[in-house]
Amino acid sequence: MKIRGVGLRTLLVTLNAKYIHSSLALKYLKYYVEEHSDLKADILEFSINNNILDMLREIYSYKPDIIGFACYIWNIEMTRQLISLVKSVMPEIKIICGGPEVTYNPEHLLLVDKNIDYIISGEGEKPFLSLIKKISNKEIISTDLGLAFRENDKLSYGGIYTLEDINELVFPYNEDEILLNKDKIIYYESSRGCPFSCQYCLSSATVGVRFLDVTRVLGELGVFINNKVKQVKFVDRTFNVNKKHFLPILKFLAEQDCETNFHFEVSADLLDEEVLEILQLMPKGRVQLEIGVQSTNEKTLQAINRTHDFAKIQKNVLKLLKFDNMHLHLDLIIGLPYEDIKVFAKSFNDVYNLKPHALQLGFLKILKGAKIFYDKEQHGYSYMSVAPYQVLKNNYLTYEEICHLTTLEDLFEKIYNTGKLKSLEAYLIKTFYQNSPFEFYSDLTDYWYEQKLYLTSLSAKTLYENIFNFCKARFSINIDFIDELFRRDILEYDNKNYNMSFLNWNGEKHNEKIISFWRDNEKVARYLPEYKFATWREIKNKYHIEVFNKNVMGSMNQVDGEVILLFILDSGVVKVIAREDFYGE
Repeated sequence: MKIRGVGLRTLLVTLNAKYIHSSLALKYLKYYVEEHSDLKADILEFSINNNILDMLREIYSYKPDIIGFACYIWNIEMTRQLISLVKSVMPEIKIICGGPEVTYNPEHLLLVDKNIDYIISGEGEKPFLSLIKKISNKEIISTDLGLAFRENDKLSYGGIYTLEDINELVFPYNEDEILLNKDKIIYYESSRGCPFSCQYCLSSATVGVRFLDVTRVLGELGVFINNKVKQVKFVDRTFNVNKKHFLPILKFLAEQDCETNFHFEVSADLLDEEVLEILQLMPKGRVQLEIGVQSTNEKTLQAINRTHDFAKIQKNVLKLLKFDNMHLHLDLIIGLPYEDIKVFAKSFNDVYNLKPHALQLGFLKILKGAKIFYDKEQHGYSYMSVAPYQVLKNNYLTYEEICHLTTLEDLFEKIYNTGKLKSLEAYLIKTFYQNSPFEFYSDLTDYWYEQKLYLTSLSAKTLYENIFNFCKARFSINIDFIDELFRRDILEYDNKNYNMSFLNWNGEKHNEKIISFWRDNEKVARYLPEYKFATWREIKNKYHIEVFNKNVMGSMNQVDGEVILLFILDSGVVKVIAREDFYGE
């Protein structure tokens, strides 16, 4: 639907990192403009994977007079290319940029990119509305707080704007939009700002935390729940910083009868017993928690002005995992001050050994506006001069080590974070790497370099085959048991890929016994109570029986004794078949 309203036509545009993402910032701008003026604004969201000429054509079809672009590290380069094309076909259009990527040092961007007319610096709702009103009314643009612009080659900059009372904001969704996007990630914030001053983070540039009224928050969350939204992701920098604010929200969510998942970023060491009790009562899948550990090295934490009690993080994470009702995602950052490869290895092992459901390894980015940007010489940082400004080396990590960790991170993401080789990974780490997961992943990374596999994009099948080849090269004497663990993991965790010829599948060897088992409804019903023989195709699609020479279901020390396993495909359920039921003894 094209823009219809009083004044000039305003279009709000951004390039999201993925299709499933959506822009909360643009929605805030749209609804603030429309609530506080007669002006209208339309939203147009793309992803960075869209064709740039297709984006240009869609923007042109709106015939806008003003375009506001939301700019982030993942889209700034492509956004500037798009702006250049927009100006080529619509030279009279006014271009306004906002977002964290242009908030800090906006004068420089205005000097180097003459296609950008205005920059909103900071929280943009009020400054953006004020600006488009003046443009629509052909008023003189003044140097207001939150605005930077160029006039006759002279730069004007009013500084960064912060909205004092975020309760002035309008709920940034209507029910039609929620229904349209209910299968995407819906972003929501109940607070702005962060109480901490971590040197690497832009949130440290904003002083203080401002909260939405809790009653309002509960009502707005009810809208998502009533519309059966799949996931609501809170963008609050530290959700659990103020107990009076967050505790009623958690209690409310625990009491709901719904399928919506709520994602929060929390500080685990701030969770007390009362909060843990409420989290324990949460229905399975109701919440998921992201916990930023970043490092366990005390000197590093002091250097980045971050304080946490890792012993308490350990204690609380282990409790949360025992609840078995939520997904836990922990974070580490590669490239922090005083963290060389050995120190990072310890941080990695410390967090890995908690066995979170996911562990994200992020690379430090030297962001304009973050405090570490001003200390970069002290730590010898070399980094990308364009977005995403990722670290290339520093006084503690060489470029070669950064490259090594880049490949290690990719392998870790494909193995640990997918959870598809759990038994094999645990066995290798315990048996050959003295319980050091970092040493295992580092050795696997070395193999990847030896074979130049880091240059190739691998399918799931070729990834598995190369991991198996790594095992043959490093642990040939144990390869038979490794083969068994590999088969067990594939069947349990990734059974769509189980037909791989490099593994020693034994279906043909035991084919007669398998056929006999499936034909005996009474026998199969001991393991599958609802089972009735239908067709062989249905059995093949739903189940798989594999005979293992050693007990792959036991502990890593207990590897003796044949075991017959029935895998219920696509469910992760595994059942042990008694020998007498399988062999008829």
